[in-house]
Amino acid sequence: MRSLCLTNVPLILACLASLAAAADPVARPAFNTQKRVPFTGSRVVGSPDPPAPFVVKQTFPKVKLFEPVAINRVPGAKRFVVAERKGILKTIAMSPDADAISIGDIGRTAYGVAAHPQFEKNGFLYVMSIADPTEGAPKGSRVSRFTVDRKGDWKVDLASEQIVIEWPSGGHNGGNLAFGPDGFLYIACGDGSGIADERQTGQDLSDLLACLLRIDVDHKSAAGNYAIPADNPFVKSPLARGEIFAYGLRQFWKYSFDRQTGDLWGGEVGQDLWEMVLRIEKGGNYGWSVSEGTHPFRPERPLGPSPILKPILEHPHSDFRSITGGFVYRGTKHKDLSGAYVYGDYDTGKVHALKYVDGKVVWQKELVDTPLRIVTFAEDDAGEIFLVDYMNGTFYELAPNTAKSTAADFPRKLSETGLFASTKDHVPAAGLFPYSVNAELWSDHAIKDRFLALPGDGQIEFDGVEYPQPAPGAPRGWRFPDKTVTVKTFSMEMEAGNPASRRRLETRVMLFEQLAGSEEVGDQVWQGFTYLWNDDQTDAVLLEEPGLDRVLTIQDAEAPGGQRKQVWHFPSRSECTLCHTMPAKYALGVNTLQLNRDHDYGGGVKANQIDVFAKLGLFKKQPPKPHADLPRLVDYRDDKQPLELRARSYLQANCAHCHMKWGGGNAEFQLVSTLPVAELGIVNAKPNHGAFALNDPKILVPGDANRSMILHRMTKTGLGRMPHVGSNVVDEKSAKFLREWIDSLPVSAR
Repeated sequence: MRSLCLTNVPLILACLASLAAAADPVARPAFNTQKRVPFTGSRVVGSPDPPAPFVVKQTFPKVKLFEPVAINRVPGAKRFVVAERKGILKTIAMSPDADAISIGDIGRTAYGVAAHPQFEKNGFLYVMSIADPTEGAPKGSRVSRFTVDRKGDWKVDLASEQIVIEWPSGGHNGGNLAFGPDGFLYIACGDGSGIADERQTGQDLSDLLACLLRIDVDHKSAAGNYAIPADNPFVKSPLARGEIFAYGLRQFWKYSFDRQTGDLWGGEVGQDLWEMVLRIEKGGNYGWSVSEGTHPFRPERPLGPSPILKPILEHPHSDFRSITGGFVYRGTKHKDLSGAYVYGDYDTGKVHALKYVDGKVVWQKELVDTPLRIVTFAEDDAGEIFLVDYMNGTFYELAPNTAKSTAADFPRKLSETGLFASTKDHVPAAGLFPYSVNAELWSDHAIKDRFLALPGDGQIEFDGVEYPQPAPGAPRGWRFPDKTVTVKTFSMEMEAGNPASRRRLETRVMLFEQLAGSEEVGDQVWQGFTYLWNDDQTDAVLLEEPGLDRVLTIQDAEAPGGQRKQVWHFPSRSECTLCHTMPAKYALGVNTLQLNRDHDYGGGVKANQIDVFAKLGLFKKQPPKPHADLPRLVDYRDDKQPLELRARSYLQANCAHCHMKWGGGNAEFQLVSTLPVAELGIVNAKPNHGAFALNDPKILVPGDANRSMILHRMTKTGLGRMPHVGSNVVDEKSAKFLREWIDSLPVSAR
């Protein structure tokens, strides 16, 4: 992990000093619900970081793909070939005004596509697809050859399909295809397992899983519609598959050959803590699942026949969460990047580059932090590189960033933000709106205070954000004015059940910036900042990248020995983007479902928040219905509420920001509260990430909580815990009523 670089080290250390008894709480003045006070004092503008050297701008403006997963050049044609996840194949001319033209539909999930080096002569197109989606299906993953009719508009002759090679499908199916400079086809096969390489395929050379294959598709052999190159590293090993070129690869997601040197570079998606950049060597062992990069994972497992090779670079999960391999830049637009390997991350949207000379990384840098889901990169004939976004199906390119730095002016202390009239007493500045939510996001026993700061007389567009669509059941979001700030302070009772022992741990601030363009190309961005409270509870200091962990000791009569220790994680700025995503409409708690409730404004005033917001003129237009007719979640902690509503509200608040259409959760189901259970894709659905030693588990088994993975993963810690970020402590009380709800579901629903 990178060293912790902090600009205010003494103050940070003070923040992390032992927590003493809390000071007497100071009562806040009542909030005026009758008259709006404009907020003009925010100094949360820009970023504390130097400007990124690049920005991204859309290119190929007419191109609109649906869930693209693979893009490659077509040799000699000045075109890209594209595979969309649902099996639609398209081409795009390498021209700024080009559109995406459909050339065929293979009728099943696709993950990779590559044109033969002699495509001009033979029209051969190779596609990796999933023939049978069932977990562990024998020969479920398939590479096929199709012939493209190039007379007039191109069309894939579906009847020409010739199966080249197959292997079992599973949790990670790999799927990337690329022809090397040697003319052979390279194929990434994921480990086919769920969590932790359950099948232990990573070091097993007797199957094709967790490997990079290299085959000769121009000749046939006893192996099938391909031959095995004579110089493949394990050809002479009787216990190994000869097709294997490298192994120990969990999910080698996107790789490419340097057009100048022929070197093979790629991104290896890790599991627990690390994402890796790899430079593949013939016969190389990259460690999975004995190790995750350079770090022990299951060191007791049998090792393959060769020693583990180190990655070129590792990224901790505070920075990258799902790496997407790119290209060594050989274009002419960006001279500083010449010879640099450019790559990115699907979850955080970051784009990085490194230069590797004489076996060492001599330069590494973040190029830009984007709101995109970077599913793949593309390289044109001239060596220029493009980013492709999975969400909106558009292409972007890098452009120099000409913005001036705001780092020197960004507030490093909470007291400098202008958000509080008294930081020490935690009294918000005039014009900030306190609010509360119906269903809390579980945060390991923390108590939260929330405020909304709209600039000046800025107004909200009620339920004005619908994109991305189609996304059945996805609730609409509110559209905020530029420079809106949300504020959330996390406090902990250092003696469980004693409010007087409450201590403020951190205040998280999110800044909204309106961008040019439309929703489809990303017209807004939210930046998250974490401020750590000092031991005196007088101020908080900005946490620089990366995040930080702190062990808290809580006096708790119900814990063994009367104490419990828990790890509290202070999130980095990049970690904030993992949950506050475009599909979830960024501001998870400031929406109709959450704010349609009464709030205690002090002074004996309790009122519905949407009514108060409307009365104060916070909405551009009045809500379309009275608050009683608008949707809402319920407080799942209230056992007087119906069990069904409690369970659905909990799942919406704690899980649905990932587990919704395009939310980033890599399982094909939803947990939104707005759809019937039968339409969520969870009832008796097979889990994609292993059984966790349960007896014939499904995601949800009506009437049987013990076999329901949805409950099991929220009641475990460590490996496989859900949620995988933001919590280290099991929510026991909620787990209890969720168990009751699952057991109460009629067995007939199966």
